[in-house]
Amino acid sequence: MAVAFAAGVAVGTALLALPVARAGPGSASFLEAVFTATSAVCVTGLAVVDTPTYWSGFGEVVILALIQIGGFGIMTLASLLGLLVSRRLGLRTRLTAQAETKSLGLGDVRRVLLGVAAFSLTFEAIAALILTLRLATRYDEPLGQAVYHGIFHAVSAFNNAGFALYSDNLIRFATDPVVSVTIAVAIIAGGLGFPVLFELRRELFTPSRWTLHTRIVVWATLILLVVGTAAVTAFEWSNPNTLGPLSVPGKLLAGFFQGVQPRTAGFNSLSYGDMNETTWLVTDVLMFIGGGPAGTAGGIKVTTFAVLAFMILAEVRGDPTVHVHNRRLPAGVQRQALSVALLGLGVVVTSTLAMLAMSDEKLDRVLFEAVSAFSTVGLSTGITADLPSSAQTLLTVLMFLGRVGTITLASALALRSRPILYRLPEERPIIG
Repeated sequence: MAVAFAAGVAVGTALLALPVARAGPGSASFLEAVFTATSAVCVTGLAVVDTPTYWSGFGEVVILALIQIGGFGIMTLASLLGLLVSRRLGLRTRLTAQAETKSLGLGDVRRVLLGVAAFSLTFEAIAALILTLRLATRYDEPLGQAVYHGIFHAVSAFNNAGFALYSDNLIRFATDPVVSVTIAVAIIAGGLGFPVLFELRRELFTPSRWTLHTRIVVWATLILLVVGTAAVTAFEWSNPNTLGPLSVPGKLLAGFFQGVQPRTAGFNSLSYGDMNETTWLVTDVLMFIGGGPAGTAGGIKVTTFAVLAFMILAEVRGDPTVHVHNRRLPAGVQRQALSVALLGLGVVVTSTLAMLAMSDEKLDRVLFEAVSAFSTVGLSTGITADLPSSAQTLLTVLMFLGRVGTITLASALALRSRPILYRLPEERPIIG
């Protein structure tokens, strides 16, 4: 998986480094090309140059293709890794689970590929059609340009990329419910993950038959969306540089849109550089959590966060095992969640310290940038282009690690098993 994404980045860098990919004279520098290619393939959205003015039509099409390839690759490879992990279950368990949940069967590679392609193209086509009609009728864009912009932003939204073809990103659409809601719905759908989308298609109106995975992803997503929307709206309500000048309906719409973005989308209809530090901190937490597994969202994933929360709840109650919806969580899953979360936290802290040493920016802005890159979100307080080349290179590495690392780490932990034929004497250290 790492090699596949690295190859995609290499091809994208070579194409973006061509003179034809740049709107102005000359060609992009190597750092600009590799940063943009990594951001596109890893569906992040961070940029060191202004996308609509710096890149030519050819360059924009390359970025669009990299976003589509990266999003499709993430969903298919992560889903197939999930199947590989499921093969390690006992035969009786696999057959029972498949019969009860109608989930993906073993070795069903063709079904995964076709399913991901169908879901992706369907959501993107619907979103592109709505955006095209809105841009053509409400904003008087020429039909060809409206179609191009509609397709680009639909693909970027569903794949949680956050690239936009407007220099102000989507600030001009802050109070437009059609554009904002369409893009937000595409972002949420892409962030749920293919296994959840596949199951919801079959069992949408029978939640009692949902698997534990689907229940956790859906409920955690809803809770975090509500928390994110409420926090952004409350903290920015009177900010004269963000929500302050808007009407009440406009504030609620813009607050909802920005509450969706930490799902690792990266669009913004408000200026993050003008937001309050409290909003940045809440956004940091939401970005680090991310979206659902086997989807286009990044972060440590909502399932990891939910498992940790259930572990804490069980410990507070004094329960010897962790139970969720009448199911017991295996000890291996709990160890995987701890490992992914703590390693992710270590990467963010280490990279933040490194960038603080490399630049003159303040901690809150640098932390925001590091979390955004590692969680492949793409939101920024506006310092990305002003960072020194060493810090931009570190962000490039962070985007790659954040996209490939969490998936491969979780899969490797699940697939790795070492039988131990003995048990050592037990001894407890003092905790707390």
